[in-house]
Amino acid sequence: MRDRMWLPTGLRLRPWESSDVPVVLEAFAEPVMERQADAAITTAADAEQWVQQRQNQWHQEVAYGFAVTDSTNVALGGIAVGDLNPQHATGWVSYWTTAAARGRGVASHGCRAVANWCFADLGLFRLELGHRTNNPASCRVALAAGFAPEGLQRQKLAYDGVRYDVEMHARLATDAQPR
Repeated sequence: MRDRMWLPTGLRLRPWESSDVPVVLEAFAEPVMERQADAAITTAADAEQWVQQRQNQWHQEVAYGFAVTDSTNVALGGIAVGDLNPQHATGWVSYWTTAAARGRGVASHGCRAVANWCFADLGLFRLELGHRTNNPASCRVALAAGFAPEGLQRQKLAYDGVRYDVEMHARLATDAQPR
């Protein structure tokens, strides 16, 4: 991948950098974001470790995490592809945005660009993602990025003693480009 990938919207994708630590710390401090990380991110050291983990995964070629930035290189959110299965040419996509970036197309444009990159550069054929059914904003991102709904996984996730249904989506390399 080139060092930076520009999107038609003035946004760009790039690997995570140490300079992103303050944004990561602020983003994951929100209650709605606490479940988006593998472990709690409550200190700058936690955020630095999170960024370092993304960089390590990239170098090991087991997952690719991108910061979606504005034209001034400030991270507005993240898009990642992991759970790569070379035999079946599949991967799992995830995304999040900062509170200030929500509703601006950051996740959908970033997700669309990462999907195209996965098909062209990684040779993947199928990308999957899932979202809780009580998260309609995440569903809108998936649909705008060209991920078609495929079904419901009943009560798949459990948080604080409450079970949540998950709607699955997928995008194939042979699917039409989303508009």
